[in-house]
Amino acid sequence: MRAWRARHPGAGRVLALTVTVLAGVLVVVSLVLPNRAENLRLAYFLRIPVEALIGAVVLTALPRRSRLVAAWLGGITLGVLTLLNLLDIGFNQYLGRGFNVILDWPLFNDAESYLEDTLGHAGALGVVAAAIAIVLLVPVLSALAVVRVSNVLVRNRTATTRAVLVLSMVWMMCTALGLQNGGVPLASEGTVTMVKYRTVLLRQTLRDEREFARTAKADAFGATPGSQLVPDLRGKDMIFTFIESYGRSAIEDPVMAPGVDRTLKDSTAALAGAGFHAKSGWLTSATYGGGSWLGHSTFLSGLWVDNQNRYRTVTAGDHLTLTKAFAKTGAWDTVGVMPGVQKGWPEQKFYGLDKVYNAFQVGYKGPKFSWSTMPDQYALEAFQRLEHSKKRDKPLMSEIILTSSHQPWAPIPKMVGWDQLGDGSVFDAIEKAGNNPADIITDSARSKEEYGKSVQYSLTALTQWLERYGNDNTVLVFLGDHQPIARVSGNHASRDVPCAIVAKDPKVLDKIAGWGWTDGLRPAHNAPVWKMSSFRDRFLTAYGSTPHPSKR
Repeated sequence: MRAWRARHPGAGRVLALTVTVLAGVLVVVSLVLPNRAENLRLAYFLRIPVEALIGAVVLTALPRRSRLVAAWLGGITLGVLTLLNLLDIGFNQYLGRGFNVILDWPLFNDAESYLEDTLGHAGALGVVAAAIAIVLLVPVLSALAVVRVSNVLVRNRTATTRAVLVLSMVWMMCTALGLQNGGVPLASEGTVTMVKYRTVLLRQTLRDEREFARTAKADAFGATPGSQLVPDLRGKDMIFTFIESYGRSAIEDPVMAPGVDRTLKDSTAALAGAGFHAKSGWLTSATYGGGSWLGHSTFLSGLWVDNQNRYRTVTAGDHLTLTKAFAKTGAWDTVGVMPGVQKGWPEQKFYGLDKVYNAFQVGYKGPKFSWSTMPDQYALEAFQRLEHSKKRDKPLMSEIILTSSHQPWAPIPKMVGWDQLGDGSVFDAIEKAGNNPADIITDSARSKEEYGKSVQYSLTALTQWLERYGNDNTVLVFLGDHQPIARVSGNHASRDVPCAIVAKDPKVLDKIAGWGWTDGLRPAHNAPVWKMSSFRDRFLTAYGSTPHPSKR
């Protein structure tokens, strides 16, 4: 490089200046980088970061050896903070919250599996390789940039001192006067703020682990004898069904709502013709965009399970879940249909399920639909064939997870004749004719459209199954586990999901007349909104259960 610069001094000076400018830009951009996608606009990058002023003063005051050590350490730290901001952007888009450095590492395995189902093995491998490269390069480039800038500052110490003095006065004036550009303060202390935020989050996470463990041991119905649990539902075939990503946006967003609302209206009418009636309301989910198991456990346990650590804590204990309450009575057989489960599932005991059918135990020979292992219609027909149609001494309590409305919403199954389902091979042509997931996940407008269609499909499959196979003693409770990701539901969308109870026996719905829920499958906009964790106790109480609290 020295030889080349000696032969080309002009070009060498241009190259050196370009590298210096790029290094300075990288440092400033890293210092002012927001941690939410909606804030990635020019105004956020036209700010004066106080951390740059402090860093310039410190680096120019240190002797050479100490300065290089400080520059390298500071640059690597800045690179790590940049990576955390990038992770926050991704997590906010997909899960509606920032990245938790203690709890969220296990989620990367799920993310890799999702990418492989969506983009194929080669595509997933490419994304993972790019992510690894970014993780390795960003801290190194940040460190090199800080070293480069510090060298320039030291060589021009007088000019640096004057510039820092002027910019510091400008920063203080902007702070005092609250000056803004496009609603964004010109004076920035974003990096300091983010460090404080992450420190507080770390402390809260550690404290929450201890406090939640104590909370999970307390249960209003924990010591209730089986004979005093849900006596008003004796003899009923209970079905609890979760529809993946079925959120308020599906019912109220202008793009998705027309189709979904039409499906709900038609399904309500069709069920009424078969003698079924429904009431519906809103529940606020503990999760958003993903982490369905957090929504399931919150709804069924009556605890607010909004992170992986809470999930591990509650599922390792003996807290009474809604499904386990039916098992505890001894009056029901209990079964789970989990087409999304493709490995061991120790949570079966926690949920009180006598038997669980995973993705490989329902006889499906058809194609996967991206992440979803099988169409909802097939999963429901398998439930009918394997369990619901059989004669038994006890009624059946079932938990069913429907997955066809899982992102990326391509390809989407279509309804076929119930008598034509067979082993699922009938879906081969439908899957091949469907959309390519890679074409959908990069297009917000198409994602909304296809998401709406997938919810329509899931609702149609479930309500047609009930119309076809339900009887006088069937009671269906179905709900969404969470809202879809921000690309579909929008930034800062609510976490509300619809929940409906459907039955033929009018006494079942009479028991919840005081809830204020809307008649039919579509909850009104102003229908009651409860935290999802409150449903268990309300449901148990409505159907005659007697509280007997367990002690911590």
